[in-house]
This record gives sequence, structure tokens and C-alpha cells, in this order.
Amino acid sequence: MIAVVKSRRWAPSARFWWLLLIGAPLTLINILGAPYYLATMEERVRLPWHAWLRPSGYIGQSAGIVALLIFFVLWLYPLRKKFKALAFMGSLGKWMDVHVASALALPLLLAIHSSWRSNGLIGLGLMAMLVVIASGVVGRYLYTRIPRARSGVELTRDEVAAKRRELIELLAATTGLSHEVVGRALDVTPAATEQGGILKILWHLISDDLLRWKRTRELRRRWAAVAPAGRPLSRQALSDAVEYASQEISLDQQSRMLEATQRVFAFWHVAHRPFAITALIAVLIHVIVVVAVGATWF
Repeated sequence: MIAVVKSRRWAPSARFWWLLLIGAPLTLINILGAPYYLATMEERVRLPWHAWLRPSGYIGQSAGIVALLIFFVLWLYPLRKKFKALAFMGSLGKWMDVHVASALALPLLLAIHSSWRSNGLIGLGLMAMLVVIASGVVGRYLYTRIPRARSGVELTRDEVAAKRRELIELLAATTGLSHEVVGRALDVTPAATEQGGILKILWHLISDDLLRWKRTRELRRRWAAVAPAGRPLSRQALSDAVEYASQEISLDQQSRMLEATQRVFAFWHVAHRPFAITALIAVLIHVIVVVAVGATWF
């Protein structure tokens, strides 16, 4: 039996608390330090926050150290994925969550460390890291478009088909509609094709997302206005039914675009690695130079 999400009820995850723990104080620092960051370089040296917020300051350099540590944490996920002997460290899905949450915290840390400047060695490291983060956002999107179990392992076509049948069963039981009526309600005119270049495939994937969002909104309005099978749905039942419908349509779209998504994902892997290595080299050079010239507060 493949796990199916039974409702849209939201519960804070470990990733949410991790981002809140890091993101809240970093956002506060950026807000309180706005007068300093908006000032010119000549004005900054006269401000009382200069010793704290400059790149070599107490807060600025501490943010850089934390960013460096998080950057090294980002490399644990590819190591976990490559070496099966590290399976004892946790599932791929959990390591992907750590990878994503860590990457999302980096922009604020880098902004604080660079004092919102983008020139010199600081700018080189900042730009390299931002390119890697932007590339990672695309990779995360492609990752979610490949059907996977909760462990992060990719599902086979038979497992996807079984999960779709289970969703249709749940949707029929929730709404009281027949399987045929449910099938027609979930039928979405394909907006995607496996043919074309990388940008075209990405556009089709996004079009599929928009099409699924539009169809689930239509189903929510329809089932809320006209009771399916002659019986009204409770708010929870309606929410569950729409969630089941969204998951089934998503699986249909993902299975149809699976080979194309895998091709783009493979290409992304080839392109993402040089970006990550370039960022690592730039960051290491930056750290070595800073330590060598003694531009530290410790």
C-alpha cells in the first residue's frame, strides 16, 4: 500500500521550524540594519553599527561563518545519495529536506555577511552562491515532478498506477460518485508533450501545474455548489476530495512527462555540479584571503 495524503491540513514540519529558527533573527537583523545597508560607504564608517555589520564585523563575519558551515552541510546530501553505505544516516527524502532548508537560509546570511555589497571577493562568493541557490530551486522543482515514495525513492510505473487507482477509490468513496464519473472529472486535456528542448519541457511542466490548479479550483466550486451523488459534502470531505483529485491529476501529468522530466533532471545534474564546485572554490579562496590578511574580529 502506497501512502496517500488524506487532507490538506497543514502541520509545521521540521523544515519549517528550522527555517523559522534561522530566518526570523536574520530577517530582524536585515530590517534593523537597513539604515546601515542603505548608507553609502563613506557614511557607513561613521555609523555605530559599522563595527557590527561590516563584512569583518561581529555580526557580519559571524553570518559568513554560519553560511560557510551550511554550505558544507549542503554537500552531505549528494554524498548520502551517492554512497548507499550511508543509508544509516536517514532517508533521501529527509536529507533533501535538510538540503533545501539549508539552501533557503543562505541568501539572508550572505546578504548580512556582504553588507549588501556585490563587489570584490565578497561579491564573487556571493554571486557564485546565489547562482547555485537559483539552480537548486530549479532542481528541487524537477525533483518534485518525478513520482517518489516518502523515503525519496523513485516510484515505478506500476507503483504510480497503483497509487492512482487508490486515489480514485478514495475519491469515489468520499464523494459517492461512480468511478466513471470520477475519471471524467479528473480528465485534463494534456498541456504537455515529451518532445522539445529543455526550455520547452520546463514550460510544459509549468503549464501542467497551472492546468491542475485551475481544474482543482473548478472541482472545489462544483462540488461545493452541487452536492455530488445527491449528498452534501462536509467541509473536511470537500477538502479531502479536492486533495485526492489534485494528487491523481498530478500523478497523471507526472507519468506522462516522466521521461522528459528525467532527461531535463539529468541535464540539470550535469550543469549544477560545475556551479556548485565553482562556488566552493570561490568561497574557499575568499576564506583563505580573509584569514591571511587578518580581516577578522577573532
